[in-house]
Amino acid sequence: MNQIVRKAYAKINLGLDVVRRRPDGYHEVKMIMQTISLHDELRFEETGEKEIILVSNDNPLLPEDAKDNLIYKAAECICREYGIDRGVKITLQKNIPIAAGMAGGSTDAAAVFHGLNELWQLSMSREKMQELSVKLGADIPYCIMGGTALSEGIGEILTPLPAPPHAYILIAKPDISVSTKFVYENLHADTLQKHPDIDGMVDAIRNGDLRGITTRMENVLETVTEKTYPVISELKEKMREEGALNALMSGSGPTVFGIFEEEDKAQKAADRIRELKLSNQIYVTTFVNVSL
Repeated sequence: MNQIVRKAYAKINLGLDVVRRRPDGYHEVKMIMQTISLHDELRFEETGEKEIILVSNDNPLLPEDAKDNLIYKAAECICREYGIDRGVKITLQKNIPIAAGMAGGSTDAAAVFHGLNELWQLSMSREKMQELSVKLGADIPYCIMGGTALSEGIGEILTPLPAPPHAYILIAKPDISVSTKFVYENLHADTLQKHPDIDGMVDAIRNGDLRGITTRMENVLETVTEKTYPVISELKEKMREEGALNALMSGSGPTVFGIFEEEDKAQKAADRIRELKLSNQIYVTTFVNVSL
């Protein structure tokens, strides 16, 4: 076998709480992670050269130096760990918005662990992949697992959860860039007046209660981003006006998602957001809980 193709699914945060800032500067979180059907695609091909070659679909927002990309770093990590002296060409078809709070880079790196594990028949367990990948990024272990999960610690403590009920997810990324570092540096977790009911959301997920999930959707990072970028509030408001059960910013933003019970309402909301020019990257998608 000398060629493998893997899908790398985007994620959203159905709920995101920051519990505290640790002495080492990291933030402890408690959040519900969920993969959705919007995905990148990576193709892995063995080559005669002893090097890692990364090719993308000419997305100008990707790092110019391939070695700065998480895809390259993940492949390099695997080669180093297993003493691989073979070459690989990795071709990326990028569909997930970049710097959007949807783990686009992390899920691509996760696909590298799965793809090269299969290509080179390394027999890595999921636990081994997660152990190696957390050194590259806190979201990668979750992306390796996928599906629905409670994420704690700095994001590396994962508890799998059942799939939520079927729904349609409207994704809208406004044409702005948000620095994750800026958001966390300006979040004062010790002074937050309210915290999301993550435990209640876990119960709602286990009970298959979609409205129980959506009524608890909350992201404490919005306390920073909405003040700086009012378009996030506008997007949430428009989605709710068009019939979303609720709408929320994913991760540190700026992507906003709305959850709809009916596809036509989600499509209508997408058309309205497009008409108002609040976003130029808009997708209607669904939850996905595949076995990665």
